Amino acid sequence: MPLDIDSATGLLKGVRQVLSPHFDPRPAGAAPELIVVHGISLPPGDFGGPWIDALFTGTLPAAAHPYFETIKGARVSAHALVRRDGSVTQYVPFTQRAWHAGASEYCGRAGCNDFSIGIELEGTDELPYEAAQYAALAALVRTLLASYPSLARERIAGHSDIAPGRKTDPGPAFDWARLHGLLA
Repeated sequence: MPLDIDSATGLLKGVRQVLSPHFDPRPAGAAPELIVVHGISLPPGDFGGPWIDALFTGTLPAAAHPYFETIKGARVSAHALVRRDGSVTQYVPFTQRAWHAGASEYCGRAGCNDFSIGIELEGTDELPYEAAQYAALAALVRTLLASYPSLARERIAGHSDIAPGRKTDPGPAFDWARLHGLLA
């Protein structure tokens, strides 16, 4: 699945765009240096519904599910989401700071949102991710590496790596060796 980024806008060409209001400019001089892999399902364990879009656009109805009450008012986003079928949705231009990492640190540097790109995979910590997701994630990572020289294949981490004790995603079900094999 070849992907291309419009360098002027930071948007992927030919993928679904659902632009989030939950982003802001990166700090002056900050470039993307890290790719953070996340896992998400809303409600937890459910796939395919409209709720991730609603969360990232600030329109999640708290009354639609008991779990949604616990995240009511959350102002979060990611740069992109890879659904179970491998389809990609973009929420924030890669040139901007998405609000995906929260309190975080990578190699002694705090505030990972400033210098990272957040990619969500639709899934849970416990259920295996789909082959189509690995293929789409690898294609997206290859595109990002080609488009942003400040990124490197060695600087891909899980949310759990940058927020240990607070976050567990993408979880033990995520096959890091499989991703790195696809990128080799």
